[in-house]
Amino acid sequence: MSEITTVGVLGCGLMGSGIAQVAAMAGFPVLVRDTQDAALEKGRREIERSLGKFVEKGKLSAEARDAALGRLGFVRELEELAACELVIEAITEDLALKNQLWTALDTVATPGAIFASNTSSLPIAAMAAVTSRPDRFVGLHFFSPVPMMPLVEVVRAVTTSPETMQAAYAFVQKLGKESVSAKDTPGFIVNLLLIPYMLDAVRAVERGVATTADVDTAMRLGAGHPMGPLALLDFVGLDVVDRVAEIMFGEFREARYASPPLLRRLVTVGWLGRKSGKGFYDYSAEPPTPTRLDG
Repeated sequence: MSEITTVGVLGCGLMGSGIAQVAAMAGFPVLVRDTQDAALEKGRREIERSLGKFVEKGKLSAEARDAALGRLGFVRELEELAACELVIEAITEDLALKNQLWTALDTVATPGAIFASNTSSLPIAAMAAVTSRPDRFVGLHFFSPVPMMPLVEVVRAVTTSPETMQAAYAFVQKLGKESVSAKDTPGFIVNLLLIPYMLDAVRAVERGVATTADVDTAMRLGAGHPMGPLALLDFVGLDVVDRVAEIMFGEFREARYASPPLLRRLVTVGWLGRKSGKGFYDYSAEPPTPTRLDG
């Protein structure tokens, strides 16, 4: 198996750009691929902004920032990732879309390259199976915001070789992050526990147990959490949580993974949390105020 010297990233959204940033900061040349020029430009700006924050806070020198930016390339063609020893996918949570991409990349990537998905809920084995390298396919689940969150779940499918796992652990270590090993089951470790927790918080509001603000305050001050579950839902994105819950419910058929009606209604009207300006909180106010949900 080739040493990982060049990293490819599929998708230049929030997660893809974050993964590209930390890999470049760790010294890896990185090629970020997206089909849209607008997405590549937005991702580039976000990386520049994020690195600038590190410099402002004294966590990174201006020279190191410039060096990291110099290691980044932004491309539209899959063929430009042909020489990458590791390619990490961070696109929409849609198995058909992911597999279409993996099938295409498999024909152009170097034979020894490792493929990794940043999926938070889809089976790694189902993606590995559409490639000619199921032994070199692994899950690398990063957390948002990637430059700040220290954890990566390394997910082993039944086909993943021990050598691929060791290469994945070594890569995560080079990024300066902590790795945990997870079974290839929907949600892995964190979301397996976190998704039902957030859904239960929605149900508490839905049933009138407490208000949005009181649920969040109770979990912050009573359980020592840095952020309440409903504020966390807004941060992650209500549509993202709804989609992950749908996938997990489809796998487990347990009511605890089913999206509550209130969550589905908010997604339907486009109240997706911070990214849309409104979710369980209204972010047009400063500080954000709880949204009226009884209308």
